[in-house]
Amino acid sequence: MTPEKRQNLEALALRVREHIVRLSTDGGCFTGASLSCADLLVYLYADYLNVRPDNLTDPGRDYLFLSKGHDVPALYGTFVELGLLDKDRLARHLSTDDHIYWHPNRHVPGVEFHSGSLGHLPSVALGVALDCRLRGQDNKIIVVTGDGELNEGSVWEALLVASAHRVNNLTLVVDRNQFQANVATEDLIPLEPLAPKFEAFGAVVRRIDGHDFDQLATAFSALPFSEDKPSVIICDTVRGRGLPSIEARADRWFCNFSAEEVEELLRELHSQEATSLTSETLTVR
Repeated sequence: MTPEKRQNLEALALRVREHIVRLSTDGGCFTGASLSCADLLVYLYADYLNVRPDNLTDPGRDYLFLSKGHDVPALYGTFVELGLLDKDRLARHLSTDDHIYWHPNRHVPGVEFHSGSLGHLPSVALGVALDCRLRGQDNKIIVVTGDGELNEGSVWEALLVASAHRVNNLTLVVDRNQFQANVATEDLIPLEPLAPKFEAFGAVVRRIDGHDFDQLATAFSALPFSEDKPSVIICDTVRGRGLPSIEARADRWFCNFSAEEVEELLRELHSQEATSLTSETLTVR
């Protein structure tokens, strides 16, 4: 990936994080969980997937299913920045006058399927992947899950079927931020070693830093990892990424900040970005 493309993606991800922070008031949202997958969704929609404002109903488009539906602030923030969603609609978050609330709603163009209860969309994505294959189409089918979501048996059932039918156009992406709601995953139902579990269910697995755009590009450009197996990409991420005051905190899954707190967090977000850019400049020199 060129430095210019990386910088553009980083700037886009910063703006998406701003939207997430602004949605964290007047009823709140799942802030920490959304911040952990912002880079992932930005990369997928801005650089990898064939999804644009003018092809949202085209059968030849690619498909992303956000099974980890409570991360919808990151999805809608990305939609706004890429022209798929009117920015003004975010101001109606949790209003009965719109469909912008805590989980994805298909009334919002670009949302492929509702997701609230966890564990359902790997099976939906599998069905779409099979349908596309039967039609002779080469659509990319991505389903994004949380790591705590992996406690749902339906995720593993979908993988068994995908493996049995050699569905290689399906990719399951795990936002591995180490938390399930307000508990660390390894304190509740330990998941590690995670990659061998997926391999045992018939998938080919790669594990990367989910905040590194170069690693994201390398992994996704190699898909499918096998000609006759589903692919899994485990993205190691940090809950609350970009805001040190809430990073990796169990109590910052869902947040409802005051207007004053939101402004303070936005200042913190930009302060961190400035520090990061300074560090990168010094490293280059």
